[in-house]
Amino acid sequence: MNDKSSIDRSEQPHDDSGEDIALRDLRVLEALLFASSEPLTVSQMSPFLSKEAITEKLLARLAKQYEKRGVNLVVRGDRWAFRTAADLGFLLRREETESRSLSRAALETMAIIAYHQPVTRAEMEEIRGVAAGKGTLDLLMEAGWIRMRGRRRTPGRPVTYGTTPEFLDHFSLETLTDLPGLEELKGSGLLSNRLPPDMQIPLPFDGELREDEDPLEEDDPVLLSDADE
Repeated sequence: MNDKSSIDRSEQPHDDSGEDIALRDLRVLEALLFASSEPLTVSQMSPFLSKEAITEKLLARLAKQYEKRGVNLVVRGDRWAFRTAADLGFLLRREETESRSLSRAALETMAIIAYHQPVTRAEMEEIRGVAAGKGTLDLLMEAGWIRMRGRRRTPGRPVTYGTTPEFLDHFSLETLTDLPGLEELKGSGLLSNRLPPDMQIPLPFDGELREDEDPLEEDDPVLLSDADE
């Protein structure tokens, strides 16, 4: 009888919600993140953890463990991923046999979308002062950096554009609020120092949909035909 009860206890998993369970959850998170080819959200990882697990706290603990290693655990928007430590990135850069640099038009369009989102094509054209070619938007969407967010509640219901989690990941931004400010842009030479004294850098909207936006539906013509508004 005593031997049997001893065996039963040894075969059962630890249920004291102690350090053993926490360490197992940390190992599970580590494995999931290493195995995934894409950054993961909390909701994607939580089902694999114990019922007592607080995923956000475990991720913060795991990030602390990796903060001085060759790879760091970083958050991009609402997604987590392992990335090469910033100071070691130069060691792992590979020569690209086929590199396609973005045109000036694409870079300007990307910057307008990043800072002014949600923004329509007509608004991009007004800011740039020239027509926004569909090919430019297609190129940025192909790269995975921008997406169609919804439709503006104005006559014609134009499509609104915004950035993606891949954009944050590619440019090593945790959130859109990490985009360079006015002084940083001037310091990097991207803006002239001779600017109007009242010039302000716009704050991008970092939410799902704004009050003046309607969601895109599955049968939305722009999705079905891949056409622009």
